[in-house]
Formats: sequence, structure tokens, C-alpha cells
Amino acid sequence: MPVPPDNAQPERGSPCLPTDERYPRSARLLRRSEFLRVQTGGRRVHTPHFIILVTQGQGSSRLGVTVGRRVGCAVRRNRIKRVVREVFRRNRELFPADCDVVLVARSGADRLDYGSVKDELTRAQAALARLQRQLPAQPKLKSDP
Repeated sequence: MPVPPDNAQPERGSPCLPTDERYPRSARLLRRSEFLRVQTGGRRVHTPHFIILVTQGQGSSRLGVTVGRRVGCAVRRNRIKRVVREVFRRNRELFPADCDVVLVARSGADRLDYGSVKDELTRAQAALARLQRQLPAQPKLKSDP
């Protein structure tokens, strides 16, 4: 049996890349209007380094990350976004199911590593679950005739 080279990409659905740990476009908030909908109509949970905004989604959980210039230079802002996305990708159970979530980074968040972000979100999990129960059900969209 031939051995694949070290730089070979795993095939989709292979045991090397579990399907539940992917971060597809359907799991992301992409448009400004989506971010604004969560930020204006969402409920908030405050942690030492993040403000977590949650609102009812239209299906599976989706994540958006906002990091302002106060947090640091572009390199630091992009790094915290990558770390938060990685925590979301690997630990979906920390986030409310069927909700849209926006994490707004506060100053000091740029110094956090993966473990620190995961611990902070784990401590906020009870508040997020309580908040999810309080959210009103999302009205169904009317289809055009």
C-alpha cells in the first residue's frame, strides 16, 4: 500500500478530517446586514475579553467575530479572529444551537491563546444557555407568490 506524501490533503469525509469540525460558509455570518441584525436585536453576555451577542438563527449555529482597532494592530486582530473561529470549529457545544452569535473582542483579547478563549467561553456557557431559552422564536419568512 503506497504511503501518501506529507503535504497531501485529506479527502472529504476521510477519518483525518471529521465532518463535524469543518467551518463551512453556512456556519459563518458573512454580510454586514447579518452582523447588524445580531448586534441590534441580540441579547448580550459579557466576559472579561468578549461581548457575546446571540439571536435566534435560521437553522444551524453561525458565528461572526468583530475586532476593533482598539484591540491592536491588524496582525493581532486577525490572530484573535482565527483563534475564536478555531474554538468554534472544534467546540460547537460551547455555543447555543440554532443561533447566530457575534463575538466582539475587547481590549486584552489579543493576548489570549486557544485555551484561554475556550475557558472563557466555557465559563459563559451557562449564561448563553439561559439566554437562548429567553430568545423569541424566529418568525418564518413569507415566500413570494
